Amino acid sequence: MAEHRIDDITGLMEKSGLSRNSINKLYRETQLETIKLETLFKLCDTFQCKLSDLIEYVPGE
Repeated sequence: MAEHRIDDITGLMEKSGLSRNSINKLYRETQLETIKLETLFKLCDTFQCKLSDLIEYVPGE
């Protein structure tokens, strides 16, 4: 996050438009059951990355 000049959760909230609850859930959960596509798209826009940079599909899990 530092290379994008985001120092903390508040900074990520401001840059991405995501709520504190959404960011905390992503930060604290090691395996998410569900995540909104809108959330992933906002993170991709914020970090200028591809969806595949954020998530990994592991068959059978």
